[in-house]
Amino acid sequence: MSEESKTMIDLTGRVALVTGGSRGIGRATAVRLAEAGADVVVNYLSARSEAMKTAERIQSLGRKAFVVKADVSEKDDIEEMVDFVQKQIGRLDIVVSNAASGGFRPLLTATKMNFEATMNTNVLPLLHLAQATYPLLKQGPHRGKVVAISSHGSLLALPFYGLIGTSKAALESLARQLTLEVGDFVNVNIVLAGLVETDSTRNLPGSEAMFEGRKLKTMVGDRVLLPENVADAVCFLASSMSDLIQGATLIVDGGSAIHV
Repeated sequence: MSEESKTMIDLTGRVALVTGGSRGIGRATAVRLAEAGADVVVNYLSARSEAMKTAERIQSLGRKAFVVKADVSEKDDIEEMVDFVQKQIGRLDIVVSNAASGGFRPLLTATKMNFEATMNTNVLPLLHLAQATYPLLKQGPHRGKVVAISSHGSLLALPFYGLIGTSKAALESLARQLTLEVGDFVNVNIVLAGLVETDSTRNLPGSEAMFEGRKLKTMVGDRVLLPENVADAVCFLASSMSDLIQGATLIVDGGSAIHV
């Protein structure tokens, strides 16, 4: 993001919660929000050392960082995490639902347990986060912001991505439905990220060919989509500049999905 844009987006004094903030898009988002002035609660499940690295980066920017372990597929964990935020910080302005999983497998071999686990990690957290954080989000001097991360699998059929893609489509629908109930005080939007190289996508079967093919589909020259590009879009939706954007899905993919 340009220096001019960085000065335009001012989140000074606001508090953000980023799930799955230990690496990849989550880490880039947490750092980007801190660059804009926000204090950040970094959620993680197992990668504590990586979460601490994210926190150290945030603190190096002069912002406060709080590291909280919680399994976002468990409602009780989410409620305990939000309770920590309320007691230790006293406010919350921005929620980024980023943590996701599901495993790469053919739908024909997927079990009920696989399906439920994917939905419990990729969809339900947005609902439970909204329920737990709404009282805090609507109290602030600014409109509360909720942003969830989706992917091309919500729109396109991808090999071994059926469960995750299905969950992402449900996630986007859930965001639209939530706006009907919380829209007077809170904005709920989606950032749909194109193919970004992360620890997760590197494990996708055929990923090397996909990353190579991405070069042919992008419509922004030689630029490669990075986690920081996705974080820029999240930062915009987390700011007051997006107050009139509700229930939307903002696609950040360099234009690769608009043509064959």
